[in-house]
Amino acid sequence: MEQKFNESAEKVKSFTKRPSDAELLELYALFKQATVGDNETEKPGMFDLKGKAKWQAWADRKGTSKEAAMEAYIKMVEELSAKYV
Repeated sequence: MEQKFNESAEKVKSFTKRPSDAELLELYALFKQATVGDNETEKPGMFDLKGKAKWQAWADRKGTSKEAAMEAYIKMVEELSAKYV
């Protein structure tokens, strides 16, 4: 599973078109949940809009297991590959 996850993470770098902001946030959140676990970091400040969006997307995944996050990430990368490679 981890090997397929790492291959998917590399595949994202080969996309020729940029995924939507919502798709990128979802990828970020799933990647962080799979690699770090629950978001225990401090919420970014009021003026860091990008940081807050990323923090919230990751925090929304709280309680998702590492394996479930990896599976969801792999599945999402496969779906996005059809659109962006």
